[in-house]
Amino acid sequence: MNLVTTRTITAALTNDREGVIQDLDSLTRSGSKIWNVARWTAGRIWDATGEIPEEGPLKSYMTNQPCWKDLNAQSSQAIVEELAGAFQSWFEQDNPDANPPGYRKDGDERPRSTITFKEDGFKLDTKHQQVRLSKGKNLKDGWSDFILCEYDTGPDADLTAVEDVQQVRIVWNGDHWELHFVCKVAINAADSSGEKTAGVDLGICNTAAVSVGDETVLYPGNALKEDAHYFRQEEYNTEGENGPSTHAEWARQKKSRRQTHYLHALSKDIVDQCADRGVETIAVGHPKDIRADEDWGRHGNKRLHDWAFDTLIQHIEYKAEERGIEVEQVDEYELATSITCCACGAKADSNRVERGLYVCENCELVANSDLNAAENMRATVTPNPEMDRSNGCLAQPSVRLFDKSTGRIAPQEQVYP
Repeated sequence: MNLVTTRTITAALTNDREGVIQDLDSLTRSGSKIWNVARWTAGRIWDATGEIPEEGPLKSYMTNQPCWKDLNAQSSQAIVEELAGAFQSWFEQDNPDANPPGYRKDGDERPRSTITFKEDGFKLDTKHQQVRLSKGKNLKDGWSDFILCEYDTGPDADLTAVEDVQQVRIVWNGDHWELHFVCKVAINAADSSGEKTAGVDLGICNTAAVSVGDETVLYPGNALKEDAHYFRQEEYNTEGENGPSTHAEWARQKKSRRQTHYLHALSKDIVDQCADRGVETIAVGHPKDIRADEDWGRHGNKRLHDWAFDTLIQHIEYKAEERGIEVEQVDEYELATSITCCACGAKADSNRVERGLYVCENCELVANSDLNAAENMRATVTPNPEMDRSNGCLAQPSVRLFDKSTGRIAPQEQVYP
């Protein structure tokens, strides 16, 4: 079976002559200038309105600045996207001791920033190991509109074998220039019949439950629910007669940004935990019919509509792809994974008791109900697992929580020592 994943291949610059170096220096110092002007602009808007401008309006403003045309348009856009992402990461930490992104300066000089060239900004010739990098309009001279770079990937990589080079970056490592090629690479995956698999159940009380057969991991949704409750109250309490007030809009936007950050952090940790355990296939539950289930009640249905199941699954899929892990979606509603005993296959609503406990009346399995569902999903990929599905790890999982002070997922004992 063939899989495609994203890889970054590092290459040395081999034609590091004076003219090439000067051109690269000009581009990367222009990149720092664009960053600084955008940072200054964001600071002015922040001081005037109390809000950090989003990526779109900041780009629109920057397109009218002379420095914008120092680089290819896509390269300039990438710098503003990086700045917007840096502001968002700082903002979501909610840490008074953390500093916002600063200016790029080294004394009176602008340092060399990494420059990203997307599809319109480079032309690759793998046969001759050359790549043309587009200059911005302001830096073009009379004889050349591009910088011709010759490269060497070394014996361990070959760009002629990749399916698609999506981006090229020029990077100053403190001593010399490097070229980074971000590309799609085909990899050979062994037959899945004997591979290690994982099942992932998504929910409300526990955002995710993961089973790899002999180990289980639980991700309580406390942080997400706390944010949703707090910012929803902030929004409702300041709603004006003529629509949302400025504060209500701020609360809505901050809630959205924090949820987005949480989903990225959660999906990354799930994939990292699976990769660390040698998992090659993840079966993730897709509760596509659960929103129509009227038994959840008015408040339960509202929480389900607020919860971004599809977004989290997409994050898991593309992060898993980067690690060479395949993802299969399982219709958990159709398979009744939540009421089916993962040990004996008995189905009964009465097996689910209060506080997320699953007790099978047939075989006496005791398990966390979400982990029982996750193990059922894993069984769709590995129908006849060799390990014993006993009470141990299904009843006493490892718990990982979102640490608001760092913005990352960590073991429970590190978040609450």
